[in-house]
Amino acid sequence: MSNQRVQRPDFATAVHEWQALLQRHGLPVELLWLFSDNLCFEADGAGKLRELSAFQIQFTPPPPHAAEDAYNYFAELQTRLVFYRLGSHRGRSVCLLVCDDWFKARGEQDGFVVLDKWNIAFRRGPVLELEEVTDFERWRQRLIKPRPLHDLDFSMDLKAVHEILAHGRVLTTYEHYALRFLHAWSRLLGR
Repeated sequence: MSNQRVQRPDFATAVHEWQALLQRHGLPVELLWLFSDNLCFEADGAGKLRELSAFQIQFTPPPPHAAEDAYNYFAELQTRLVFYRLGSHRGRSVCLLVCDDWFKARGEQDGFVVLDKWNIAFRRGPVLELEEVTDFERWRQRLIKPRPLHDLDFSMDLKAVHEILAHGRVLTTYEHYALRFLHAWSRLLGR
């Protein structure tokens, strides 16, 4: 690709293209959007990381329109944006959006359908039924660290979604620090 800025379609158009691809492959077209906070990595009996097989939306539910907000944020970046399907759950395709140059070299051999004109890729994923975790203790015991880098590590977390809702954008590192400082200062002053 050249250094020319890519024009991405609006969210509805991209989703329509995504659902058409899913339909062509006999996969559910109704979508359930997840974020990194919803993923449940677990260890097998020997303590080794299993492939992602579960998720939850009960304890950290995404707000309405969160997928569109994440898409609009990622669409401003010039790196590869991926519609990533994890599997199915109750007749819906469980999906998330990931975005990074990590996906630039991924193609058909890796299960990705690439649309260079938009710098978007679609990964239809496996035909497997994902489990929804509803037991809080199991959720609390999920593996967060240490685990190897995974494609899903390039998804947006719900903290960023809430920042977009509150501030219209994701906050910078400096702004996070300044907010912590202001909160600590107000507690010190008793306000």
